[in-house]
Amino acid sequence: MKIAPNIFTVGLTGGIASGKSTVSAAFFKLGVPIIDSDVIARNITAVGTPALEAISAAFGTRILSADGSLDRPTLRALIFDDQAARATLEAITHPIIRLEMQTQAFEAGGPYQIHVIPLLAEGITRANLSQILVVDCLKSLQIKRTMQRDKTTEAAARAIIASQAPRASRLAIADQVIVNNEGKTKLHAQVLALHQGYLIAAAH
Repeated sequence: MKIAPNIFTVGLTGGIASGKSTVSAAFFKLGVPIIDSDVIARNITAVGTPALEAISAAFGTRILSADGSLDRPTLRALIFDDQAARATLEAITHPIIRLEMQTQAFEAGGPYQIHVIPLLAEGITRANLSQILVVDCLKSLQIKRTMQRDKTTEAAARAIIASQAPRASRLAIADQVIVNNEGKTKLHAQVLALHQGYLIAAAH
């Protein structure tokens, strides 16, 4: 993914329910441009988009809701344990997401940018990212938060976590780590400290 030249970019990643959205929102409040691949993924698969048409052609109308929108739970279930199906979906969406991230990066500017990329540890390239910031939390908290957020069972939450890159793999690629075990006050303090550091790094 080619990013606008001379822009200091921080790749923000973390496992499910680790707190990526909370962290990116905190940076946004500090005036930092946020380029979020998950938001982009939703936008490019809206009704009438070429990506949704391609997904429907590949997987059939079973992945569409009654109003023609993408039935995300059905699609997730289809690709959950099917690597070939996942690869088909990624071949459709990833090039479009990368292009849109690049476009937004050029337009956003800023002294530095946060690029939210949940799958960095799963092998998405870190090319042109200046730093990687990992949001980390205890597995027990991940399970609890996933259950609360998605209104799902512990078994389902554990299965989702197991399908992602191991926690150790995420920490291994980190230049910085935010520990999200103790509430928003401590989380925001970590964000502020990193913000000051990124401003200095970006200036140089």
